[in-house]
Amino acid sequence: MTVDLDTWRTRAREWLGEVAPNFGRDARRGLSEAEDLALARRYQAAKHDAGFAGINWPREFGGQGLSPLHKVIFEEEEMPLGMPSAYFGVSLGMPVPILMRYGSDEAWVKQRVLAALRGEEIWCQLFSEPSGGSDLAALRTRAERDGDSWRLNGQKLWTTYAQHADYGVIVARSDPTVPKHQGLTYFWVDMKSPGVTVRPIKLADGKDHVNEVFFDDVRLEDRQRLSPVGGGFALAIATLMIERYSAADPAGFGPPLDAFIELARTSEVNGRPALADGRVRSAIARHYALRAGLQAITRRAMLMMEAGMEPGPEGALNKLVAVRSRQRLSELALDLMGTLGLAWRPGASGKEDWATSWLDAPTGRIAGGADEMLLNTIAEKVLGLPQDHRPDKGVPFNQIPV
Repeated sequence: MTVDLDTWRTRAREWLGEVAPNFGRDARRGLSEAEDLALARRYQAAKHDAGFAGINWPREFGGQGLSPLHKVIFEEEEMPLGMPSAYFGVSLGMPVPILMRYGSDEAWVKQRVLAALRGEEIWCQLFSEPSGGSDLAALRTRAERDGDSWRLNGQKLWTTYAQHADYGVIVARSDPTVPKHQGLTYFWVDMKSPGVTVRPIKLADGKDHVNEVFFDDVRLEDRQRLSPVGGGFALAIATLMIERYSAADPAGFGPPLDAFIELARTSEVNGRPALADGRVRSAIARHYALRAGLQAITRRAMLMMEAGMEPGPEGALNKLVAVRSRQRLSELALDLMGTLGLAWRPGASGKEDWATSWLDAPTGRIAGGADEMLLNTIAEKVLGLPQDHRPDKGVPFNQIPV
């Protein structure tokens, strides 16, 4: 099935224009989280029914069988409207694609994929831990053999929407006697299983979409294992490679550059419109160039995937540059607003409110890989520079000093 990209954009724009009054930014104002989630589920079901869910997924899994570029075009049209799609961003972005690729029970996998596409089920990604930081291979959550099954014990941290999740993907240490990258195994887990405890964490802006999750003797059947025993790190890296592109937003999930330009039109610097100030104009040009470059990287990656190739590590640039751009532009916006920038709007979206965007930006620079890890990836995998010195290289995990 092929659809011309221009025709596709027109179709997406028309459909989104029809449903935006029911699901968009204005329709969501004043809703509680429970009400907003219910609205989001209805919107996701409507997207599926209209043929805009799973755009680049195989048709046998309920997708549309189109190209990644079709997906990017739809999201370009959807993003400015404030639709309630964030609840499913992680779910459809990383765990479910991994499940489609590595799940062994095809009938069960297809059921889960369809439920996720319709917004009936949500998946989370259980990677980060208190002691590991951005070093995924340093995790300490244990998966221990128990006959033909496994017992899961440990803690995960910063898990997005775990409080709403039905299932999750998780990497755990199955063998502490080998070097840290070799002793990991990748599973899916039922988040309603006995022994799973989810505790939301309230962030500086009052939101609590991230959580700490505890596992106390949680039973996993071996059919829930998605990687070879000890081969979980490779699958985790594959997940993160997907994340670098599924979460690609040149604005770093902050306000678009057009919003800053409009602010500069109505603000003053030394009695003149801010837009006439050379420093402001220079900042606009710089951020435009950065974001245009990221769009080019993402589009190149989409074309690679369309051609059956795997996108490269340059995806690390997406998150590194986008969120830095968002943070700096938000700071400049608050400077232009002066004392008005101190006004706080509880529940405001970081995509439209500069104060919320600025306050959320540091979280964005940590989530999904901190700046330092991304810089290492770019240095080693893109520029070909030598690895950092690693004193734990080749050392069994249980012999690394705590």
